[in-house]
Amino acid sequence: MYNFEYHEPSSLADALSAIGSAEDGKLMAGGMTLIPTLKQRLAQPSDIVDLAKIAELKGIKREGNSVVIGAMTRHGEVATSDVVKSAIPALADLAGNIGDPQVRNRGTIGGSICNNDPAADYPSAVVALGATVITNKRRIAGEDFFTGMFETALEPGEVVTAVSFPAPEKAAYMKFRNPASRYAIVGVFVAKTSGGVRVAVTGAGACVFRQNEMEAALEKSFTPDAIKGIEVSADGLNADIHAGADYRAHLIGVMAKRAIAACG
Repeated sequence: MYNFEYHEPSSLADALSAIGSAEDGKLMAGGMTLIPTLKQRLAQPSDIVDLAKIAELKGIKREGNSVVIGAMTRHGEVATSDVVKSAIPALADLAGNIGDPQVRNRGTIGGSICNNDPAADYPSAVVALGATVITNKRRIAGEDFFTGMFETALEPGEVVTAVSFPAPEKAAYMKFRNPASRYAIVGVFVAKTSGGVRVAVTGAGACVFRQNEMEAALEKSFTPDAIKGIEVSADGLNADIHAGADYRAHLIGVMAKRAIAACG
């Protein structure tokens, strides 16, 4: 690990000041990706600004028909929140199956979506539920937030402060996980919302994406059989030592059917 200046601000304003004055600073949420990267000397930032003690970035609350989750809220807190379990049980279930207990008690929702790992779970919920990502500067539609592998729509000096999830009529998330990392080899989040059916896929491509053909079929009949004849193309899908592109294409259909069935 290379030397760096460590900052532990107690307010968002102080964090923005610290990162703004750093030569090449990095914000740290839970540190689930950043710390291993530093240990392997794959990054050499001049400063690390730890957001862990900023109370205004934490917490879960109900606002009308939406659940608003602070960026520094940990996965374990989302999983056990009565507010989340009541309004969006699928989101609580998703959070409860991220990584292992150590990851769930350190990792944060803000850190996860900002890192935008192609196999992360939360992006599928953000897109499928039509969530809004709230920053210190603006509100970004969830579907516009994820722009590519490990890339987001965030601009310099912009920090995610919260995510607002509208409560769906029904929703479920199913994933085929890597047995070691518990990342999604393929994960599918299906949501029936006031604006229609949304199907978001993670783990299969460079970035979370919607499966429009399945959405159209489910609008007509919200049953697993409605998507039975849909064949997902393997073109552009991920292929690695864990699963080939064709296998991932097949898994999208399998996980989607399971998620639809779980919606009840």
